[in-house]
Amino acid sequence: MSTKATRVSYGEALVELGKEHEDIVVLDADLALATKTDLFRSAFPDRHFDCGIAEQNMYDVAAGLSTMGLVPFASTFAMFSAGRAFEMIRNTIGYGHLNVKIAATHGGVSVGEDGASHQCNEDFALMRTIPGMIVMCPSDDIEAKQMVYAAYNHKGPVYMRFSRAASEIFHDESYQFEIGKAEIIKDGTDGAIIANGILVAEAIQACKVLEEEGIHTRLINMATIKPLDEEAVCMPQRNADF
Repeated sequence: MSTKATRVSYGEALVELGKEHEDIVVLDADLALATKTDLFRSAFPDRHFDCGIAEQNMYDVAAGLSTMGLVPFASTFAMFSAGRAFEMIRNTIGYGHLNVKIAATHGGVSVGEDGASHQCNEDFALMRTIPGMIVMCPSDDIEAKQMVYAAYNHKGPVYMRFSRAASEIFHDESYQFEIGKAEIIKDGTDGAIIANGILVAEAIQACKVLEEEGIHTRLINMATIKPLDEEAVCMPQRNADF
C-alpha cells in the first residue's frame, strides 16, 4: 500500500477547497512548512496569514475573521493548539460558537525528532469539553481530505488532528466520510477494537493476527470523537454475554 501523512492531505485539500471557495482563509503560527499550509500559501498568498509564534493571538484573529463571513482554517501543532491556546479556543471560538476550523498537526506521540515537548495526547480530552466543538481524526489520505471538506461544510467550530508520520492509504475513492458516523471496517463476534488516526492501519493488521488465532474481532474506525457514534460502539445483541 502507498502511504502519506495526513498533514500533507490537509494541505492538499486546502488548495482544492480554496479553488472552489473564495471565503476560505488560512492562518498559521510560523509552522507552514510543517503543517503543510505552505501549499495553500503558494496557491493563494493573499489568503494566507502567518501570525508568528503567537498561537493565542492566531485563534483570536481567526475568531474575528469568522465574524466577517470568512471561513478560517487555523493551523499549528496539537500541543500548541490544545495546550497553549486552550483558553482562547474555549472562551472565544467555543463560547461564541464561531465558524473556525482548527487543524492541529503532530498529534499523539509520533512526532519524530520533535520530541516529548511536542507530543500531545490530551487534545481530544480537552477539545471534547467545549460545547458544540466537533472533534475528528482521520486515518488516511482519502479520509483526511474528505474530513477537511466536511469541516468546511459544517457551520460551527471544528477541531481536527492530523499526523506527522505517514500512514497506509487503505480506503478507496468509494469511501464516504460523514461527521459523527463511525466506519465498521470488519465485523466480529469475540470483541471489538476501536481506533482512529494512524492506529487504524495498525489495528487492521492486529485483526489479521487475531483471525489466525481464531479470534474474530470487530474493527471500528472512530474518526469522529465528538459527537460519538454510540450505536457503532454497542456490541450486537447476540453478544450480550460476551
